[in-house]
Amino acid sequence: MIISIALTLLCTASGVVLTYLYDEGSSLSVRTCTGACVGLAFLGLVGFLLASFLGLGFVSIALTTATLVAAAFATLIDSEMRAVLKRDLSNASSWTRQALQHPTRVLPEVLFVLTAIVVLWQVFSRAVIEDASGLHTGVLNNFGDLPFHLSVITSFAFGDNFPPEDPTYAGVSFTYPFITDFVSAIFVRCGADLRQSMFIENLTVSVALVGLLHRWAWQLLRDRFAAFLTPVLVLLNCGLGWVLLWTKASEHQQGLWGILRDLPPSFTVIPETTWRWGNAISALLIPQRGILLGLALAVIVFTQWWMAMERPATESPSDRDSIKRKAKRKSSTLTKADAVIPLSGTPVRRMVAAGSVAGLLPLVHAHSFVVVMAVGAGIALLRHHWRLWLLFFAVASVVALPQLWWSTHASAVDASKFFAWEFGWDRGTDNAVWFWFKNTGLFIPLTIAAILWGGKKYLVSRRLLLYYLPFILCFLVPNVIKMAPWVWDNIKVLFYWWLASAPLVALLLAHLWRSGGWKRSLSIGLIVCVCLAGALDVVSISLRDSSHEVFNRNGIDFAEIIKRETEPRSLVVHAPVHNSPVFLTGRRSLMGYPGHIWTHGLEFTEREGQIRRIYSGSHDAMQLIQHHGIEYLVVGPQERNTLNVNEQFFARFSKVGETGAYRLYKAVTP
Repeated sequence: MIISIALTLLCTASGVVLTYLYDEGSSLSVRTCTGACVGLAFLGLVGFLLASFLGLGFVSIALTTATLVAAAFATLIDSEMRAVLKRDLSNASSWTRQALQHPTRVLPEVLFVLTAIVVLWQVFSRAVIEDASGLHTGVLNNFGDLPFHLSVITSFAFGDNFPPEDPTYAGVSFTYPFITDFVSAIFVRCGADLRQSMFIENLTVSVALVGLLHRWAWQLLRDRFAAFLTPVLVLLNCGLGWVLLWTKASEHQQGLWGILRDLPPSFTVIPETTWRWGNAISALLIPQRGILLGLALAVIVFTQWWMAMERPATESPSDRDSIKRKAKRKSSTLTKADAVIPLSGTPVRRMVAAGSVAGLLPLVHAHSFVVVMAVGAGIALLRHHWRLWLLFFAVASVVALPQLWWSTHASAVDASKFFAWEFGWDRGTDNAVWFWFKNTGLFIPLTIAAILWGGKKYLVSRRLLLYYLPFILCFLVPNVIKMAPWVWDNIKVLFYWWLASAPLVALLLAHLWRSGGWKRSLSIGLIVCVCLAGALDVVSISLRDSSHEVFNRNGIDFAEIIKRETEPRSLVVHAPVHNSPVFLTGRRSLMGYPGHIWTHGLEFTEREGQIRRIYSGSHDAMQLIQHHGIEYLVVGPQERNTLNVNEQFFARFSKVGETGAYRLYKAVTP
């Protein structure tokens, strides 16, 4: 674990140094948040490229680390870069001394950061729980996703999965964005266990995301309170689910106090209902690991867009001399659209950086890449700074296209399963207007109110409005088109609409707060209404003693037997369930859980039927084993509970491992 933490710090430091190439005027704390996310994404992509040729071991990890260090040193060759870094370190040291001498001056900021760290530490520590009884999760929404992500991590760490096959569907190219899990696999190879490998990465990126959201909101709004409120609105997103608290309290013997002591798993996503708008932390960032890093990288891109299109006068005074020196080299032939944004200096570097970061997204989180490119095109059409935007798209394409080609080349995914007309997202039989009001509460009315709020001037400036408008597509398109086999997955695009709307709502709430009197009370009430259900979900994760078993101790011990008795690329057949111990081994699985395979756009019915025939010992069972090249067969509780296991048929195979009710057979007759 120590080596994994050290590698994370090294990635962060290298990422921090790279920010000096483009992010003039940024504080060291902001650079740290940016550097952590870019550094880890860089670690994953470069590490995967090298591991594809050298395997995931000491040599590939050492070369990846050396590449990170070399990139940082190459940046610091420039004496100006070193001078700015030295100045930032000095400023950070001075700020720390002043904070210690006068703590009340920075108390709000310190409390905000500490609260964020404590809350995120607690919730992500509950994502994976391991004790003497086995491996569990304290997040109900993570019960189905956790085994899948563990299968991806172990396939790289223990299964030599290069070139990658789908770890739950052997023989098929892996098209799921896997870089987040690959980074965890690197940590496993550095000595961390599975829980530690996920926790280190999740906590680092989630804390950085809070800082990036604050920085983005500050750049957009220049409002201190609204900038702090924006991450809260994003991470505690919810609808009117908090009204269920009073309903459940009336049914509980101990009333409200009893419910608060034993909160339900969720007030935002409730199975078998039309409460579908999940809280970001409980429904997205914990179970959907890729979106955590994807969101952070996207926010970096959004911030650089905004700053690249602002007048140089808005840069910090400490960097204006540098800007003036570089401006002497700008072209004298500017189009009218580019009159205040020269195609040189800081704006160009910001757009190159934005394109480079956007280009990292296809193998990190594909939905985020689609959103970034589509929204970028919309802003470009509205703002007309053509040369800057062409530069962004060119750089992003150079970085992204090889990933896109690689992930779609010879893919078995049926693209027709991803797109269909579906009005109103996952509303079931609910009226669409009522569905969205129930699921998002007052958020949509507050967004509209913020845009229309007037006076001497509109609360939302014209520039901010033009920047925001393309994000509305992230709400409109998923409400008309199903963008995945499982329509709920549209939330991966829908959430970007909420993300972009949060600063506008925060600006309105901050304005009401500063107005004083009843408007301040109204502001507090609205904040509670918008965040309470999400906060209840987070509190439930943090304080509930109960957890959901994913693998029992016998299953974990059996996984160790499989790793000991089989080769890394061995093909194993087991029951098509989500939590087979095989997923802890990295070995190739003939087929995992049909629900996962279906959401990835793969056909599963034929192979599932073949597995049932194998376990029943049908007349063609041996032919199927030979056809697929199956090397090992598992017979355990899951197989006996879900399949018709013909024990007489399995008696012909050599038993090579056993613990508890689990048995491992080699598919060769004795």
